[in-house]
Amino acid sequence: MKYVEIIADAGSFDTVAAIAEQADAADLRATPPDESGVQWMRLLVRDDHLQDVLDTLQHALGSQADARISVLSIDIALPRQQDADEKDEDTAVAARESLHAEVARGARLNTNYLVLVVLSTVVAAIGLLEDSVAVVVGAMVIAPLLGPNLAFALGTALGDARLIRESSLSLLVGLALAVGLSAALALVWPFALDSTELMMRTEVGMASVALALASGAAAALSLTSGLASVLVGVMVAVALLPPAATLGLMLGHGDMTGATGAGLLLAINIVCVNLACKVVFLFKRIRPRVWWQKEKARRGMRNSVIAWVVSLVALIAMIFLREVLLP
Repeated sequence: MKYVEIIADAGSFDTVAAIAEQADAADLRATPPDESGVQWMRLLVRDDHLQDVLDTLQHALGSQADARISVLSIDIALPRQQDADEKDEDTAVAARESLHAEVARGARLNTNYLVLVVLSTVVAAIGLLEDSVAVVVGAMVIAPLLGPNLAFALGTALGDARLIRESSLSLLVGLALAVGLSAALALVWPFALDSTELMMRTEVGMASVALALASGAAAALSLTSGLASVLVGVMVAVALLPPAATLGLMLGHGDMTGATGAGLLLAINIVCVNLACKVVFLFKRIRPRVWWQKEKARRGMRNSVIAWVVSLVALIAMIFLREVLLP
C-alpha cells in the first residue's frame, strides 16, 4: 500500500474524496485549510489502484499550478489486508512515475557513472586475463551499463524523447570508454590467449540469444513489480561489460577474429535486452497518461520493436555465417 499526499486548494476536497471512494481507499485524512485556502489531504491506497489514482488526480488538479502530489511507501500496515487484496497487490504494476524516476537515475551521464564504468572495466579486464570467475562476476555486478538499456526501453514505451536521448548517450559513452580502456590495457599488458573466461566471451551462439532475451524480460519484470533485488541476478546473467572489455582486449591484442566474436556477443546482448524489455512493457501496459502521448508512444514502440527484431535477425544470420566461415 502507498500513501498519496495532496496539497491543493480547499475546494478540491470533494474531488479528492470522490477519487478516494472510487479507488476504494483504505483511509482519507485532511487538515483544515490554511489562511491561503490551501489544504493537505492524504489517501491510503493499494498498489494495484495507485496508477489510476495518480492519473485521475493529475487530470483533476492539473489546472492548479501550486498543487503537489507525493507518494510515500509503507513498510508495514496493520491490521493486515484480506488475502484477496494482498494477491492483487502482489500482481500490481509499479506506477509509471515510480518507474521513470528509478530508471532515469541509472541513465544519467555523470561522474559516478563514468567512474563505475572505469572501475568495472579494470576489474573485468583483470578477471578475464587472470581467468578468475569471481572477479569477472564482481565486475558484472558493479557495472552500470544495464541501467541505460532499461531507461531506453522505458523511454520508448512512454514516448519520452529526453529519456531516450540521455540513455542512448550514456550507453554509447559507457561502451566506448570500456572498449577504449580495455584496448589501452592490452597495449601495456601483454597477455596470451589462454584464459577460459576471456575466450568464452568470443564465442556466440543461439544459447546466447536465448539467455539475453530471458534476462532482458526478467529485468523488465523485476522493474515493473518492484523487485529490484532480482536485477543483481540479471546483471550477472546478461552482463554487457565483459564482452565490451573482451572486445577492447582483443582489439589491443590485434586478434580480429576474437574481437568479432566479442563484438557480436555484445550486440546480441544489447538488442535482446532492449527487445525483451519492450515486449514486457507492452504486456504490462506501460504507457503515457494522455491520449496524444499514447498515440505517439504507440508509433514509437511499434517502430522500435520492428527495428530491434530486424537487428536480431541480422545478428542471428551473422552467427550462422560465422559458424560456416569459422568451423
